Amino acid sequence: MLTFPAIFRYLRNSRRLLSFSVSDSSKIHEKSFGCLAGSTKNAKLSDSSSRALLHDLLKNLRLGEAQQAFDNTSCPSVHLYTMMIAGYARSHRLHDALKLFYEMPMRDTVSWNSMIKGCLDCGNLSKAKEIFYGMSGRNVISWTTMINGFMQFGEVENAELLFHEMPTRDVAAWNSMISGYCSNGRVEDAINLFEVMPLKDLISWTSMIGGLDQNGKSGEALFLFEKMMGSGFEPTSTTLVCALTACANLLALHLGVQIHGQIIKLGYCFDNFLSASLITFYANCKQIENACRVFEVSLHKNVAVWTALLTGYGSNCKHESALKAFGDMIRVGVLPNQSSFTSALNACCRLEALDRGKEIHSLAFKLGLETDVFVGNSLIVMYSKCGFVNDGVAAFKRIGTKNIVSWNAVIMGCAQHGCGMWVLVLFNRMIRVAMNPDEITFTGLLSACCHSGMLQKGRHIFKIFSQNKLVEVKLEHYACMVDILGRCGKLEEAEDFIRNMPLKPNSMVWLALLSSCRVHPNLDVAERAVKSILDLEPHCSAAYVLLSNIYASASRWSDVSRIRGKMKHNGVLKEPGSSWFTLKGLRHEFLSGDRSHPLSGKIYKKLDWLGVKLKEFGYVPDQQFVLHDVEAEQRKRFCLTIVRGLLLDLAWLVLWKGVQ
Repeated sequence: MLTFPAIFRYLRNSRRLLSFSVSDSSKIHEKSFGCLAGSTKNAKLSDSSSRALLHDLLKNLRLGEAQQAFDNTSCPSVHLYTMMIAGYARSHRLHDALKLFYEMPMRDTVSWNSMIKGCLDCGNLSKAKEIFYGMSGRNVISWTTMINGFMQFGEVENAELLFHEMPTRDVAAWNSMISGYCSNGRVEDAINLFEVMPLKDLISWTSMIGGLDQNGKSGEALFLFEKMMGSGFEPTSTTLVCALTACANLLALHLGVQIHGQIIKLGYCFDNFLSASLITFYANCKQIENACRVFEVSLHKNVAVWTALLTGYGSNCKHESALKAFGDMIRVGVLPNQSSFTSALNACCRLEALDRGKEIHSLAFKLGLETDVFVGNSLIVMYSKCGFVNDGVAAFKRIGTKNIVSWNAVIMGCAQHGCGMWVLVLFNRMIRVAMNPDEITFTGLLSACCHSGMLQKGRHIFKIFSQNKLVEVKLEHYACMVDILGRCGKLEEAEDFIRNMPLKPNSMVWLALLSSCRVHPNLDVAERAVKSILDLEPHCSAAYVLLSNIYASASRWSDVSRIRGKMKHNGVLKEPGSSWFTLKGLRHEFLSGDRSHPLSGKIYKKLDWLGVKLKEFGYVPDQQFVLHDVEAEQRKRFCLTIVRGLLLDLAWLVLWKGVQ
């Protein structure tokens, strides 16, 4: 570590010591910069001394001290000017970069190219064009940088014109066009250009493989990868990552295992990005044990490797393991990034683990990621799923720059909790900030009207969206509209709506109508709905069960028996209802009438006590949907042994009686 005394006897010796430390790749302590920069206030630095100092100051983003050192350099060279311009651009101080650029007594090609790239990095395409077209001695880097800029801003036609105007094209220019075509969704143009390339290097192959995969052509990407291998090219780690991603998308386990073998053979097995890609690949192929083995043998586990494991656990429904891994990551000192938080919050959402979600939220706040759009979106969904819609709205408000996912998440969360008026207010704000709605927004609005009983609002919203073609109206939107009509008792109107749909209704649409027939009993409509459902989906257990319940509510027990017999004859099985909760870090899950829990004896004893107390308070169990024609006392007992009773009782035992 390099340190300097407060007062320098010999400034030159200090400069010599600094140059030695930089060339020796020593890490300069931040106090050294301040001390040396201060020492140059009243003395001029030579160009060679300034070059080493500026390099490290700019590398450490100490722009103010770099400017001070630059100002105290006698006759700064073009190279020093260029270094400062690049430093300003990296810090998004484009005005200062341009000012310095125009003050340069003379400029070389590198200066011009740095200024063009700086404008593009700062998002100013028009200024980059002005500088490019005002440049006299353009080289191939100048042309390629400008092509990349046009592609970056989606101006593909301008990039094509520039490419064809290039006096000479090297392989980097061709690669830029291929990469740009792929990033703008014009993969066919990329393929055509790739095929006529006079000379392909490894970057060309990698860009094309990655571009095909990113545009939904994973099969073609793997075919090209095999062709590349046959052409004698040895893949880099980036090429292998692209190939593994394609295997993960196609669930091509056998080929992915072969690529894993190549990774080991080429000595890339300890590459963190490849480790993360391997974990993702195995997790996508439902080989979570192999994913864990890859994780275990990774020597230097960075945040990308940990995040791949978290996401892999989530995609394999191992949400408890995901939360445990998130805790382990924190304990070993790896700070989570946005993707890590998103995966962990998704696990909390699936488990409805509110306490863990709050802990993760607290950590995100401490790391300054609470306002990040990806973390914020996950917080909205987590709080809404756990029933705390107010906290979800608060998380939405704290997001710095909201995207369409943010708006949809808060709208859906409010809709699911019956906050219909909130949804309409949010939608109006969304329109005012010029955020265009999509299909999910439409679903959220209709769902809000459905859960809040706003029939006229629902009709109006559906009419506006469908007639003005704001979004593509899909079957789920028609199902929502049927649900709105059905919940308001408009069963015949809902049936007519289905029969006049421009799209062929699926079982989801008819099930929405059938569910309403249970709330507003109408056997004729229910029977027609069931017939339509079973014509589309003969083994739909929900249709049988709903119709059986409707018959039971009308005391038509012979029809109940007939439906149950038909289910048995056709091999249709009803999945038992289940519920769960997480308490003291443990997940407790139950099926209807479940007695497998180790405390089931105490649970049912307490359940009987609970039934007596409920009766004393005037509770009368709703017996109309019990599926069998049984005695009254048996039916009461059946109503008490529902899943929620078990959950209530277990919570009572564990929390208040201290049963472990």
